[in-house]
Amino acid sequence: MELIDLKAEIREGSGKTVSRALRNNDLMPAILYGPKTEPLMLSVVTYDFSEVIRKNGDTGLFLNLAVTGDTKPSRTVLLKDIQTDVFGLQYLHADFQEVDINAKVSVMVPVETTGIAPGIKAGGLIQIIRRELELRCRPIDVPETVCIDISHLNIGDAIHVKDIELGENIQIPHEVNFTIITLVPPSTSKASAGEAVGESAE
Repeated sequence: MELIDLKAEIREGSGKTVSRALRNNDLMPAILYGPKTEPLMLSVVTYDFSEVIRKNGDTGLFLNLAVTGDTKPSRTVLLKDIQTDVFGLQYLHADFQEVDINAKVSVMVPVETTGIAPGIKAGGLIQIIRRELELRCRPIDVPETVCIDISHLNIGDAIHVKDIELGENIQIPHEVNFTIITLVPPSTSKASAGEAVGESAE
């Protein structure tokens, strides 16, 4: 896991008026909190934050947050939440959760596939049911993605959460053995496409 540097400043006041004034000055309001952290109201340069997201995405993102005027030189934080405008074009607010680098945290990590399934060559279609998985581990152990090998899948096969092994340091919390990936036959693929077209027409 790589910690990404980001700077912030402590801000005075809250509410719509303060937030609007910050955004008019190319700043984004934010908050820092944690189990052992007194909440801190912050502001972040919007461009800097946008660049971090553009380069690294916004899922399972750990940051080295340096806050001007803070009692600590920097804090290890998890980007917990982002608010955007209705078009998803402008960042309006961010939540940062301070974490213990040696304690386990829950984090969402994207799923990706590797390999070419025999079922695809036979005309089947891979369907990724869960594009993100919740992992519980130390920040230092968080993978960039959960990479799943599909090279053994034939039509009708599926990969469930209990099939995933990430090592003893990483757990996937779950109560049921849900499906992550399935390989459906061509007829199912065409039917799904037809249903989608029909729904669009409606």
